[in-house]
Amino acid sequence: MRNGNPDLRVIRTKESIRHALVELIEEKGFEAITVKDLTTRAKINRGTFYAHYQDKFDLMMKCEEEIMLDMSRITKQNFPSVIAALKTDPLTETPFHLTVSIFEYLNGNSDFMKAVLGPKGDLSFQTRLKIFMWETLYGNNPNALAKEEHFLVPGQYLGSFTGSAITGVIHQWLDSGRKESPQEMARILTTIMVNGPLFAAGLKK
Repeated sequence: MRNGNPDLRVIRTKESIRHALVELIEEKGFEAITVKDLTTRAKINRGTFYAHYQDKFDLMMKCEEEIMLDMSRITKQNFPSVIAALKTDPLTETPFHLTVSIFEYLNGNSDFMKAVLGPKGDLSFQTRLKIFMWETLYGNNPNALAKEEHFLVPGQYLGSFTGSAITGVIHQWLDSGRKESPQEMARILTTIMVNGPLFAAGLKK
């Protein structure tokens, strides 16, 4: 038990720092935050902070990397069944289940995601999130859902549209208080992405 206590303290310390980061982003914006702000809010000393992070930028980067790694893990776990389903029936429920899993994860990390994707957060994270979506959906890798040789439009425009659309839907959901469940958001996003915005607007059958 004693061997596990330091790890538990580290986890709690990092959670306190992350919580302080989220609160301060909402209050004053990331650019205005200082290490002193973070240590005061998290009720730790500067030495404790620097034992884990070089500065506020390192803190933000590590928090964002954790999010990206978790989302990548969820996606890779679901990939084999998604790809198999798309080859046989594109309208199967399997891709929908992947989207539900992603929204459930976002729901569990909603405070951080709302803060970092908001106007006072980190604009570079939005870019990294879009790149992650591009590589997952269309990237030139063996695991991508779609291959560039099959594109009907230039890839850079398809990637820009898709990334901005998905990020926009996520941010709108977080910013409006997550009134819809992850299952409902998965249905909404799937309807728009699979059938197109004109279909979703009732203009195309």
